[in-house]
Amino acid sequence: MDSVETIKPRVDPQLGADAYVKKRRTGIKEEASFRSSKGVEEESKMDDGAVKLNSELSTSGSSAPESSASQSGGASDGEVVSESEEQGGKEGEKCVSTCVPHGSMSVIGRRRAMEDALTVAPGEFDSYDFYAVYDGHGGAKVAYACRDRLHRLLAKEIEDAINGEGRIDWENVMVASFSKMDEEINGEASQVEDRSTSSLLRSMGSTAVVVVVGPEKLVVANCGDSRAVLCRRGVAVPLSRDHKPDRPDERERVEAAGGKVINWNGFRILGVLSTSRSIGDYFLKPYVTPKPEVTVWEREEFDDFIVIASDGLWDVITNELACKIVRKCFDGQIRRRVSEGMSRSCAAKAAAMLTELAMAQGSKDNISVVVVELKKHLCQWGLKLKNPNSPSH
Repeated sequence: MDSVETIKPRVDPQLGADAYVKKRRTGIKEEASFRSSKGVEEESKMDDGAVKLNSELSTSGSSAPESSASQSGGASDGEVVSESEEQGGKEGEKCVSTCVPHGSMSVIGRRRAMEDALTVAPGEFDSYDFYAVYDGHGGAKVAYACRDRLHRLLAKEIEDAINGEGRIDWENVMVASFSKMDEEINGEASQVEDRSTSSLLRSMGSTAVVVVVGPEKLVVANCGDSRAVLCRRGVAVPLSRDHKPDRPDERERVEAAGGKVINWNGFRILGVLSTSRSIGDYFLKPYVTPKPEVTVWEREEFDDFIVIASDGLWDVITNELACKIVRKCFDGQIRRRVSEGMSRSCAAKAAAMLTELAMAQGSKDNISVVVVELKKHLCQWGLKLKNPNSPSH
């Protein structure tokens, strides 16, 4: 169990606890402002401060990784925000890692604003690829900042912490990276001069599920209710556990810190937030913590693929069904019509199929999916083709 300091939640005097709770209850994932359907953003003074915060947090000397989340909002139901693919192993790429094939898809779904974000950074660390999904609430700014910064913070932690034998203490570096991301978010928000803007930024947060794929290991760090699932020998294996307020150990941690879990249209921290861990959410600390749960898995010969997604997928689709759909896509049993200019890789089509299925199943949230292949094979137009020069799996 996490050791936590028992203190009262930090509430801005200009906002007040009652007003804050009331505001958040009206819509946990509703932004204060949103973009029109024509893509013209109706920004208020509060949004200017939020945009400034995101810009400052995104500053870095290195080039941005492949990111499939867009900052556009106000799309129609089910509109595709972005789609990407990566086959891996292409000449001239940065990656010196496994560089496994992968694909991703983000859709705004039935929300009026896009608050999901994802990062795909093959070869971000020596011998490791980085994949992450972020699900913002109260606004998209924290999710976007995590998309742009968290992998770079992790790279710096790895560089500083690696010992003489070349080993990495994954739990320590992950926890430190999430903590520093949280400090950046809250630190920058506190520097915004306008109190109303500062209060708005401090009420925002984001879940984060990170999967680092190496030649021999899978490292998973989860903070919130986004999720990663591995298909191994055809069986769905959860790589992370959702942080829900009614999870017994999470409820015990929250109550030990002096907080309460209230059933207000579902179990929520103080009746406000439906996840018990997140990055940001300054006003709900220490009950809501940015500390991730970290697990390290040994890769096996019969590992097929990983599905990483926000709760817009998992709210309506089980782990087992998600893995079944992806397997059918890889085996050519499900074929998706591909529009001109869109990805034709198996992983990308599987990610697109999952988002479409989630919409059909009634998902009311943004949906972001990353599919990472772990078995090496050639695949085109939905057909799996074995390389005659490679050993059978």
